This record gives sequence, structure tokens and C-alpha cells, in this order.
Amino acid sequence: MPAITLVGAQWGDEGKGKATDLVGDRVDYVVRYQGGNNAGHTVVIGDQKYALHLLPSGILSPDVVPVIANGVVIDPAVLFEELGGLNERGVDTSRLLISANAHLIMPYHRELDKVSERFLGKGRIGTTGRGIGPTYADKISRQGVRVQDMFDAKILRKKVELALNDKNQVLTKVFNRRGMDPERVIDEYLGYAERLRPHVTDTSLVLNKALDEGKNVYLEGSQGTLLDIDHGTYPFVTSSSPTSGGACAGAGIGPTRITKVVGILKAYTTRVGSGPFPTELHDEWGDWLRAQGHEFGVTTGRNRRCGWFDAPIARYATRVNGITDFFLTKLDVLTGLDRIPVCVGYDVDGVRHDEIPMTQTDFHHAVPVYEHLDGWSEDITGARSFGELPKNAQDYVRTLEEMSGAPISAIGVGPGRDQTLELRSLV
Repeated sequence: MPAITLVGAQWGDEGKGKATDLVGDRVDYVVRYQGGNNAGHTVVIGDQKYALHLLPSGILSPDVVPVIANGVVIDPAVLFEELGGLNERGVDTSRLLISANAHLIMPYHRELDKVSERFLGKGRIGTTGRGIGPTYADKISRQGVRVQDMFDAKILRKKVELALNDKNQVLTKVFNRRGMDPERVIDEYLGYAERLRPHVTDTSLVLNKALDEGKNVYLEGSQGTLLDIDHGTYPFVTSSSPTSGGACAGAGIGPTRITKVVGILKAYTTRVGSGPFPTELHDEWGDWLRAQGHEFGVTTGRNRRCGWFDAPIARYATRVNGITDFFLTKLDVLTGLDRIPVCVGYDVDGVRHDEIPMTQTDFHHAVPVYEHLDGWSEDITGARSFGELPKNAQDYVRTLEEMSGAPISAIGVGPGRDQTLELRSLV
């Protein structure tokens, strides 16, 4: 069976957890392939609400094997806290598999993330301060610590001591902070080893064998396309590749295994952190969207910046990811609007752009060009088929589908597990 990749088609926070939960009883494996605990998914099951930060959403489905693959960076303390919270609520977490090749977020990564962000002042990126960026930086510079290193005390000691020879110089001499004791760091991480060991395996081998056996594998990205390190609004991006191409490297499977790419789109647009956002609203409508959509970060609690739907961004996501299907979330949030603006292009210094401008400078100066679609006042949260939506809501969906360049195969009309209209199967 082919693998299915799930990607955020905007700046993240589009509702990927809801999409994964929708197919939880139809897939065998759900895989996180990049990012760390700087992202969050919210899943609502009945009257229970679950906020997941590092764990794959599939951990809430009893017949699914959840996998944290090699492309993820892991803070063990956060992982155990999250597992403990789910266990207390009766969720079985024993099925979790973790790649031996995944990199570890170390205490010095968290500290450097926080102090360097403060040092940037007005030029700050807007990171979560959880050490994700510095961990990926060490991974690329071949100074990282991997999960498997916790099982060899000599290797762990060598890597931590070597890292702190450099990091402590930066902390003390550049940022005027205290250095870290290598022994305390080593002891802390050796203490995690035995608790983690039952979950650790060669996840690439497991997933490829599963595909050979005809199992369904769902690859779940965090963040979104416009936060991709290569294809996002650099430098205001994350430190990994949440696009579909990143799924192959991050999970250890070949690109020929993937035949469906599901992009998650909100019916409007949000972003957290700094960086360009052409349709952002700084008025009462931005406040209205934030309140109606409960737009507060799952992981950070920060207010999300809110704006109208941006069609050039959706088309860009389709192109970069090879999106075959869209899941449109939070359509119900727009209920009550007489007219709904949709960005169809940009004006940059008097020049019309129908696609995202090539340069960061032009994108920073892009002014949205809007078309206005008729809204609806009927409550749609009880709709269970596309035909039950008001005509104007149907027209809104079809117009966004045409503008985005791929079919909308599912629509979210509320936060609940049963509040999804599946027009075509996502599996």
C-alpha cells in the first residue's frame, strides 16, 4: 500500500490533528517525521480534548502504531510528561515506537534558543524557545546527540563534553550566562535511557516492512508549508522540512512509496511568530476571527495572527507539496459574515502578482488584492454532508477549491470528531 502524507498548507495550526484523527481507524501507522515540541495538535473526542505536542495524533487510536521517526527532535522530559498525562487519562501509550536516529534536545539547546532570541531584539524570529533550532543546527554541523547515544555512556559523555566545550564559551562570554555542568547533563540523560529503551527501534525498517505487507502508513507533519526551511518565508521559518519532500527523509522511506498528499487548509489564515503575512488583520475583524476560531497556540498559548484566506499561498502549497487532496478546516468560524474577502493576488508597488513574489522584500511589501464572496448565517455545525451546507457555504468551498488547484476532499464544520464532511476518502 502507498504511504499518505499530511502537510500544513499555510503557516501551521491548520488542524492537522483533526485530519489524522479522522482516518485513525483506517490506517495502521501514524508517523511524526519532523519538528519537535514546538508544535501542537488538538484532537477532540466526545467531550474529551487532547493537546498533543510531540506525540503523533495516532496515539489516541487504539489500533494504530504511533511512530516518532528520525527527522524529529526529542526532549525526553517533555516526552515522558506527555506520555504520563495520556496514561493518567487511560490512553495506552505502550505501542509508541521511536527512531534510534532521532536527535535529542539538550539543556544547552533550550538555553541558547532563549538567550539568542532575546539578544536579537526587534529582529527576533519568534521561536518557542524550546531548543528546536539549535538542535537541528547541531545535527547539520554533525555535533548532535541521538537517541541511541543514551545507550552508550562513553559516546554520550564524549558528545556532551565536546558540545559544552563550545556552548559554555558562548553562554558565558557572549550572553553572560552560567555555563552548564557536563556531569549533570550526562546523568540526566543516562537516567532517561532505560525508560526509553522499550520504545526505540529502527523505525525506517519497520515502516518499509509495513508498506511491503500492505499496511497503511500516514505521515504527519507539524508546522506548515510556509514555515519550511527551504520553501517558507525565510528566515521566519522552522528548522526542518514540513513539506511532503521532508516526509521521505524524515521517515526513512522512498518517494515512490507516497501516492497521496493531503494538504490542510483553514477557511481563513493564521500564523504564529514573526514574518510576513499579507492578509493579516490588525482591526476588529482580526479580533473577531481570533475569538470565533479560538486562535491561541496549542503549545505556546500565544495569540495567533489572523487574516482572510490567501489563494496564492494555497496554490504555492499545492505546487511545492504535490497536494492531491485538501482538508478545509474551520469553515464554521466564518458563519455570520455577510461578505467574505478572499485574497486572489498581491499588489507590489503597483505591479499585480498572482503568485507569491520571488523575493522576501516583495513579499513583505505585498498588499492583498481581494474578491468578496457571499457569506451565510445558518449554523453549519450540525451538517453531515456537503448538500446540507447552505448554498453560499458550498459556493465558498468550491471557489477556494478552484483557486487552490486541488480538490477539497474533506471539510471541518466544528471541532468534534463527528463534525467532518468527507467528500472523498483521504485514505
